[in-house]
Amino acid sequence: MSNATLFSPLQAGELHLSNRIAMAPLTRNRSPNAIPRAITATYYEQRASAGLLITEGTAIDPQAQGYADVPGLYSTEQLDGWRKVTSAVHAQGGQIVTQLWHVGRVSHVDLQPEQQAPVGPSAVPAHTKTYLINKADGTGHFSPTSVPRALKALELPGIVHSFVQAARNAVETAGFDGVEIHAANGYLLDQFLKDGANQRTDDYGGSIENRARLLLEVTRALADAIGGGKVGIRLSPVTPANDIIDSHPQPLFDYVAQQLAPLGLAYIHVIEGATGGPRDIADRPFNYSQFKDAYRMAGGKGAWMVNNGYDRTMAEAAIASGHADIVAFGKAFIANPDLVERLRTGAPLNAWDQSTFYGGGEKGYTDYPRLNAQTPA
Repeated sequence: MSNATLFSPLQAGELHLSNRIAMAPLTRNRSPNAIPRAITATYYEQRASAGLLITEGTAIDPQAQGYADVPGLYSTEQLDGWRKVTSAVHAQGGQIVTQLWHVGRVSHVDLQPEQQAPVGPSAVPAHTKTYLINKADGTGHFSPTSVPRALKALELPGIVHSFVQAARNAVETAGFDGVEIHAANGYLLDQFLKDGANQRTDDYGGSIENRARLLLEVTRALADAIGGGKVGIRLSPVTPANDIIDSHPQPLFDYVAQQLAPLGLAYIHVIEGATGGPRDIADRPFNYSQFKDAYRMAGGKGAWMVNNGYDRTMAEAAIASGHADIVAFGKAFIANPDLVERLRTGAPLNAWDQSTFYGGGEKGYTDYPRLNAQTPA
């Protein structure tokens, strides 16, 4: 049991959190040409009372792009846009990290350089959809992903380098307090981890140790480049998101936890169950306490962040019981820029408008009311 509450401060690596409420990464598709706009700074500034803001997934290079109008971290214009975001958040006393994203096979040729095929561990398509913008009229629509090609082993050091360069860009140029490695939800690092997508026969396929190799190479390289205390990682052991599955997730993720433990990471961010869906999946049992214990018993000191369907009561119980150090909230933060205050006071929450989640402008983005106000501050 813990004496901490949702509203207790926490030191997570080099991150100084004023409370244990995190804003989960939320793709919003409002960055044309992968450049964050002025309203992006407003959006995050409004939510800066969170102990930690985690940005929407942000592409580490052009090949990493998988959805229209998501931001990047590889051009001067993108970094300038993010600098405005971090400055606005820091002016409000907030802490913000960016989520480093390579989507792998979850992309479309229209989003890839020179319309090449997306990449993955193997040439196994993801039976899922991505978000595209019609060039003729600017409207958005969902489209099946394209068939990927398998990455060659000699290309993988370049993937690691792109993650490292993006992390340095984020911290040294854009002013982020740290980064979160996106290794969840069926994107590239998760694709290498799980045998449903990884059919390789080289040193990056087959055994658990081989399938975890790329994730661990990326994480170690980032810890070396910017310091482990500025690095978090997001994992989703059993989510079916983006057509991903592993035949034996418990030993896989227990091994990953043991290997991450010595790296001095700021936090481990765990999606419990199906992302945005049920917390328990009948055909994918998983012991999250065993997963956490594997990390702690191997010497892992990073904060343990949990995510997926938490409300105030569940979150308070998770902190009080020691199940978690931080609880991440997703859609509730979309509709409630002052979510921390609402949770603190027990005030009712605004309902979200799902039709405005992806694409658009201020509507459904920066116009949700705060407590005792009709317009955002």
